[in-house]
Amino acid sequence: MPARLRLALFVTGLIALAAIAGVLLFAVGERTVPSAAFAGANRPPDMPRTDFGLRDEQGRAVRLADMRGTPVVVTFLYTTCRDTCPLTAQQIRIALDDLGHDVPVVAVSVDPANDTPRRARAFLLDQGLQGRMRWALGSAGELQRLWRAYGIQPQSEDAEHTASTILLDRRGVQRVGFAASVLTPGALAHDIAKLERET
Repeated sequence: MPARLRLALFVTGLIALAAIAGVLLFAVGERTVPSAAFAGANRPPDMPRTDFGLRDEQGRAVRLADMRGTPVVVTFLYTTCRDTCPLTAQQIRIALDDLGHDVPVVAVSVDPANDTPRRARAFLLDQGLQGRMRWALGSAGELQRLWRAYGIQPQSEDAEHTASTILLDRRGVQRVGFAASVLTPGALAHDIAKLERET
């Protein structure tokens, strides 16, 4: 067999082996267990616990202190939103479905002038989140302290609200944050499960 032909076959064989190895590495990588790190961004370690005593869309008291012992999803939405907020709500709903069980989810109003109990109930119904998410409603004065504690810009005529979803651990400490642009059901479910495994 001519040397050129042998060299060509050898190079072709190497390329084929490299391609097969690449496919195998990709396939194995797809099945690996997610990283031990959080998928979302770590919140600063000195964030104070911030509780509140507000009313939800049913008129019932909603307090974070009552949810201690389990991770809690806190998100910031407004009821008349037609883009980011419904998308965020769906990401959370799918994450709970993927997780296989519910954890407390609180949507904090960022548009108190328009976020009425009736509109909050309609939003939850539209998003398939009745009984799975509660809406913390109140006046701008009541909500201001929460917005500051979580670094949230409320909705206004001049500015779009901060579209953020935050995970609290069992102690009520802010641990993980997701901007709407990076929130995915898989990442949220992963981080909730990681917090649940903590002792």
